[in-house]
Amino acid sequence: MHCELWAILHSSSEHPIVKHALITGGAGFIGSYLAEMLIARDYRVTVVDDESTGAVENLATVRDHFNFSFVHGTVADKTLVRHLVSDVDEVYHLAAAVGVQLIQTAPIHTIETNIYPTELILNELLRRKRDGYAVKLFLASSSEVYGKNPKPLWCEDDDLVFGPTTRPRWSYGASKAIDEFLALAYWRQHRLPIVIGRFFNVVGPRQTGRYGMVLPRFVEAALAGRPLTVHDDGHQVRCFAHVLDVVHSVIELMETDSATAGVFNIGSDQPVSILQLAKSVIAAVNPNLEIVFQSYAEAYDHDFEDVRSRIPDLSRLRRTIHFRPAFELEAIIRDVVDQTIARLRRA
Repeated sequence: MHCELWAILHSSSEHPIVKHALITGGAGFIGSYLAEMLIARDYRVTVVDDESTGAVENLATVRDHFNFSFVHGTVADKTLVRHLVSDVDEVYHLAAAVGVQLIQTAPIHTIETNIYPTELILNELLRRKRDGYAVKLFLASSSEVYGKNPKPLWCEDDDLVFGPTTRPRWSYGASKAIDEFLALAYWRQHRLPIVIGRFFNVVGPRQTGRYGMVLPRFVEAALAGRPLTVHDDGHQVRCFAHVLDVVHSVIELMETDSATAGVFNIGSDQPVSILQLAKSVIAAVNPNLEIVFQSYAEAYDHDFEDVRSRIPDLSRLRRTIHFRPAFELEAIIRDVVDQTIARLRRA
């Protein structure tokens, strides 16, 4: 699939340019795949990223494409944001604080990074709408907005259940919920076209384990011959979706008129325990590896809270677009392992 995408990217000059898209946080894991897929669809793409958690190397396949441009900067810069949105047709706002580790250790950064740039972008898009051009916005949100809702399946209209403000763990979900409230308010008051996607455990090549992302952390440990560290008892349940399936869904939602002003869970609905994920990685890399357990207090802090189960209801997504994931979990693990090996060999 990666080879096919490469071929499409380098043949796109034969087709006319369709739209100009701005991707904030586009040098990050998800953003880089989104840039590739939009370029493959004949978009002109501008990426802005401060590389605090992303890396321009993620954009290697499109960096020299004639329809691509990269801006090193922050979307907390009002002047830069005004300039960037001045001639775009769509904005994909993916810039945000990343990972449980960063959220736990830098809650001020988390809150400011998630809320202020969203407000800036919405204000500038409203300015353009008042000038006669409505730019559609995709706002990347997160399953974290559900907090610790006890329901076995989470659907988009469920209550948001956060823990106390004394636990920084919940600052991420609360700040992303504010982002959603803001975007929906701009739709209600000004009919600014928006689509909101709540991502559930997106994984794939290029994702780093540096900020606590579990699958790359497991794969990197396994390839290094180290034991895999599982937090708590490992019976937490998650659903893992390949980044290509997720990005395809994002683009299709933006192309679907009925998705406007909608909130959508985006990911997989096939649950697996973290312990079973670790065992699957071991089976794919080296059956002789061991699993060790670590408490949340040791991994993060004494006041860290986690969610035991996080499974999305994808009914709304399936009713709105033709959602057909191409990757099962075993294929996802194999893809991450293969691409990590290739990256280590290049290094």
